[in-house]
Amino acid sequence: MALRALLIDDDVRLFELLDRYLGENDVALGHAPDGQRGLQALAAGGFDVVLLDIMMPGQDGITVLKKIREHDGIPIVMLTAKGDEADRIVGLELGADDYVSKPFSPRELLARIRAAARRGQPGLMSERVSAGGIVVDLGTRQTTKDGKSVELTAVEFGILVALLRRAGRVVPRAALLSEAGRGDVTVGERTIDVHISRLRRALGDDPKAATRIQTIRGVGYMLTREANE
Repeated sequence: MALRALLIDDDVRLFELLDRYLGENDVALGHAPDGQRGLQALAAGGFDVVLLDIMMPGQDGITVLKKIREHDGIPIVMLTAKGDEADRIVGLELGADDYVSKPFSPRELLARIRAAARRGQPGLMSERVSAGGIVVDLGTRQTTKDGKSVELTAVEFGILVALLRRAGRVVPRAALLSEAGRGDVTVGERTIDVHISRLRRALGDDPKAATRIQTIRGVGYMLTREANE
């Protein structure tokens, strides 16, 4: 299952170059050409790592970093011009997790993305993910809730893993369906809602209260970390 990274950078050519390379290495790359649209994309949820350029028109990367850190702990890798030591220091002091100096090799960036993801969400790249009394073993594809086995379809399993890996954060409908292995199928918005309803029943989540898997209207769903623990 791919990591999802958001590149906030006005360099469209850079996005095009990275999109193909990272995609071949299990990192799905989204793009926002400026700070405002980057913040909007993050608010919709579903990303694991942010790649944030410092030099951008309008809001610069430092300003965007401050705004992200006001309400989100998502791992952030700053993209800086070679020799901009002051910007790197300020970025790290404000909460950036790492930085890469331009020009950089895609291979180095990939390594830093993976490292940031591991630090930010250790379960994201683990063979076992858990939250709220739910445990999934990715190797055996076994799911338990409060120690009891849960039977799931392949799509339900994929959706649950995506929610678990981002427990406490909103995951958009489109991202859930894509990560469940159905990104190549054209479907209506109701499709993911149907799978979520079935998943809730399998997990014993009250369909009216929905304490484990919460609906975030107009965006997607969120698995709460502490539900029924």
